[in-house]
Parts: sequence; C-alpha cells; structure tokens
Amino acid sequence: MVNFELAILDVIQSIRFPALDFVMKYVTHLGDAGLLFIVLTLLLLSFKKTRVYGAVCATALILDFLSVNLIIKPLVARERPFVLRPDIVLLVARPLDYSFPSGHAAASFAFASAVGAYGKKYRPWAYALAVIIAFSRLYLYLHFASDVLAGAAIGFLCGYAARLIWRRSLNKAKR
Repeated sequence: MVNFELAILDVIQSIRFPALDFVMKYVTHLGDAGLLFIVLTLLLLSFKKTRVYGAVCATALILDFLSVNLIIKPLVARERPFVLRPDIVLLVARPLDYSFPSGHAAASFAFASAVGAYGKKYRPWAYALAVIIAFSRLYLYLHFASDVLAGAAIGFLCGYAARLIWRRSLNKAKR
C-alpha cells in the first residue's frame, strides 16, 4: 500500500512547475495550525446574526483538534512520505508531527462541514478551499493520500457532530 501511495505522490510531483509551487505553498499555509479557520470562526462569533454558526464551527474545530492531534496522530504515529523518500526536495519546512491523519485536511473539512450546513452560500467556497488545502498537502509531499482522505473524513464528521450537538442544545433551550 505504501508503494502505491508513493506512486500517487510521484505522479503529482510530475505536474509541478514554479507558479503552481508558489500557489501550493501559499495555500497550504492557509491551513497552518487551523489559524484561518479559527479567525473565521471568531468573526462568525462576533456578530449576533452568525453567532450560532460560529459556535458550531468552534465546536467542530475543537472536536477535530482533540481527535486528530491528541488521539489519532500519536496513536498511529505514521511517518511522513518524505521520510521514506529523502531525495524529495521539500518546498516548505518539515512538519515535526506525524502524518496520519492530515490535520490540515481535517481542520479545513471540519470548518467546511460546520459552516456549510448553515451558510449555504458559503458552502461551495468552504469545500473548494478545503479540497485545495488537502491537495496542497499531497503536492508538497507532506502526506500520503490516505492521510488526506482520512483527515477529510474525520473533519467532515467533526463538523457533522458539532451540528448535531448544537441542534440538540438549541432545541432543548427552546422548550
């Protein structure tokens, strides 16, 4: 399986060119530490009209952080692909944590899943950004495809769980 996933990354490496290198470095940094999604969540929390959306996004990001960074990554402890291929020249600094699952993919899909359920006009943009950030992790040889797919799935589920939690909380408050 690892050889197959390395082959996928090698195919992606074959499409690299300087302008796309620049874009992918920029895009991947949008997901660093979930900072963009934290800032967007804080903005949503700042306005009464979007406060519930912000609370759902905050819950999704917290669930994502706990499950990915504190539980799954240390438990699985999967090395990153560039460790197996030391000949690959990285375009960004070497991440120090484990590879599985992708935290960037998880956070971006957690946010997209959370905000997309409420902010229908933002849904396509949120998911498009999530997909581009997730792809950047492959393009930059920082994750295996299974890391990104698992991160996206976990993130989506965290967003879904956050929506359920808040829906139940708000329904109980109305009674």
